[in-house]
Amino acid sequence: MRERAQIEQDIKKCLAFENEYKDAVTLAELADEEDDPDAKQEAQKTIADLYERSEAYRLESLLSGEADRNDCFLEIHAGAGGTEAQDWAQMLVRMYTMWAGDRGYSLEQIEESLGEEAGIKSSTLKIMGARAYGWLKSESGVHRLVRISPFDSNARRHTSFASVYVYPVIDDTIEVTVEEKDLRIDTYRASGAGGQHINKTESAVRITHVPTGIIVQCQTDRSQHKNKATAMSMLRARIYEMELKKREEQQKGLNSAKSDIGWGRQIRSYVLHPYQMVKDLRTNYEKGNAQAVLDGKIDEFLLSYLGGIEA
Repeated sequence: MRERAQIEQDIKKCLAFENEYKDAVTLAELADEEDDPDAKQEAQKTIADLYERSEAYRLESLLSGEADRNDCFLEIHAGAGGTEAQDWAQMLVRMYTMWAGDRGYSLEQIEESLGEEAGIKSSTLKIMGARAYGWLKSESGVHRLVRISPFDSNARRHTSFASVYVYPVIDDTIEVTVEEKDLRIDTYRASGAGGQHINKTESAVRITHVPTGIIVQCQTDRSQHKNKATAMSMLRARIYEMELKKREEQQKGLNSAKSDIGWGRQIRSYVLHPYQMVKDLRTNYEKGNAQAVLDGKIDEFLLSYLGGIEA
């Protein structure tokens, strides 16, 4: 039913677009006949706007993978480097949170492990909206930050790494079998804010899938049972995404996007000093306004990966 609703929405969008285009062409023809400059200008503006929207629709049509329409989980892990890397990981959480808000997506924090002094060691977000996984799947990989450290009294330049891992939320139409004997389930006390109950009981759940080494954890709810159910949903999604990646690698001969958090593995570089530049190292697309990117304006990088913007 969700798939049907999405297809109906797409058809309505295309029909409405076609009607707008016909109206704009009619307006342009009338403006020519009557030699009306104001009407000509309005028609040109309308057609230019329609062209931009048609490009957006075209790019959305490229998101036709098996799980591209689904919601997604987004994990962020700080690399080596202590406080510097943990602060960078938190900056990435903020960037994706602002991006999701700008698109009207819903966002839920599943897990967060705070750093000792500042920032976070890890965080898992659930992003809910049309084609969330399709748009964000290209973000999986290592992100590198170069800046003057706010934590260094000598104001030296530091390089920090954090990894981003995106995988789809799967629904009941996709069957993923997980054997109970393959699981190791640990409970622990949640960290951070959350009131007396959440910090005094072992409500947080960590599940390890022994055959694959996949680890998921959830501490978003007071109930251990609810956290376990969410963690199991994440685990099934991770296993499913892993199988998708294997299939893609067999077809395209690609290496997995998930890799070591360090030099030579990064997909995007964010430079704040001695100049400002954000560059995607896969597409060579770059943007000088680094602060805007960190404020969630990453659509151009997503589009460049899909082929909508040339470097």
